[in-house]
Amino acid sequence: MPSVLIAGGGLAGLAAASALGSAGFDVQLYEARPFLGGRATSFPVSPGDAELIDNCQHVLLGCFVNLLDLYRRLGVQDCIRFYREFYFVEPGGRVSTLRRGLGSFLGLHFLGAADKFAVARGLLAILRERHRRADLDRISMLDWLREKRQTPRSIERFWAQILVSAINEDLDRMAARYGFQVFSLGFLAGAESSRMGLAAVPLGELYRPDRLTNVTLHLGTPVERIRIQNGRALGADYCISAVPFERVAALAPELGLDLGAFEHSPITGIHLWFDRPVLELPHATLLGRTIQWAFNKSQGKYVQLVVSASRRLLPMPRQEVIDLALRELAEFFPRVAEARLLKAHVIKEARATFSARPGLQASRPPARTAIPNLFLAGDWTRTGWPATMEGAVLSGYLAAEAVLEAEGRPARFVR
Repeated sequence: MPSVLIAGGGLAGLAAASALGSAGFDVQLYEARPFLGGRATSFPVSPGDAELIDNCQHVLLGCFVNLLDLYRRLGVQDCIRFYREFYFVEPGGRVSTLRRGLGSFLGLHFLGAADKFAVARGLLAILRERHRRADLDRISMLDWLREKRQTPRSIERFWAQILVSAINEDLDRMAARYGFQVFSLGFLAGAESSRMGLAAVPLGELYRPDRLTNVTLHLGTPVERIRIQNGRALGADYCISAVPFERVAALAPELGLDLGAFEHSPITGIHLWFDRPVLELPHATLLGRTIQWAFNKSQGKYVQLVVSASRRLLPMPRQEVIDLALRELAEFFPRVAEARLLKAHVIKEARATFSARPGLQASRPPARTAIPNLFLAGDWTRTGWPATMEGAVLSGYLAAEAVLEAEGRPARFVR
């Protein structure tokens, strides 16, 4: 039985382990933290606390076919709850519900007639240009939207509201190719592709070791170095580095990867517990303020807020972040002002994702490396996707396929 050592137990490492274990490999998976999931996981609110919270609310779309395949492998596909409605809330509390279909779009209150016409024109341009233009990796999404004469209001309230959250980057820092991908594969591809999925359990409960065949877990055990000798990685027949891009140089400096073009983009998650229900909607995207999304985690009493590309919040003291969140949330949901805050938790992830900026695609390495038995996985590798859970799982499957090809028995995992 050939052996594989995988460094990193996030979604990329889990996907590679699941695929290779099912193919008959002896998989040794090492993760520095005492739990699986990487940046898409959950942990106790405080040491010894039985209540688990997600590091940040993670959202998937129906087009995340490889992520859903991994969930099926782990037997947790029924733990994902899908929604076909998106709720846009304006300050003052007015709600617009976006469903699939022209009638729903035309009924959105937060866009005027000129804005809706501009958005429709932009969506048609995406369908027309997605396979024709060669410059979409070189220009920003904001450049493209201005080229298509999108109104300022449509950019702020529609395009940015969706894309900044989906890609975790501001429009002026985001390559147009990734904005195209979100709309062409998600919202324009079909009814099933545009469904929004949320885990109905803490994220950490999605990773079931008992469903991993031929995989031995080494939790709380970081891989500090992959030794290279005579042009090959030691420790196993094959090795996969499934760690974030900033750790690769220390893990395997012999690879000589030039990752100077990579930057991080932060996410801030704000968890609020109230003494009474403050939110009736299951989820809501909040317009015109710092807070972008609110998620109803427990009968409206526990609310999780998300700010993507949250550079402005990084230097802000914890209490100021909480005060800002409460002030803004009360503008949308008046019950917040009447409720008593029982506790709050702020999670700032300065290195949440790579920045999907223009020109980066050429710097993203493939799964194969110059060392024949050492492979790369991670959402930052050359998957064609921005930093999403789908991109992470896809990278793990691509690395597993590369290992099997090197073993001389090619197989297909990517869906």
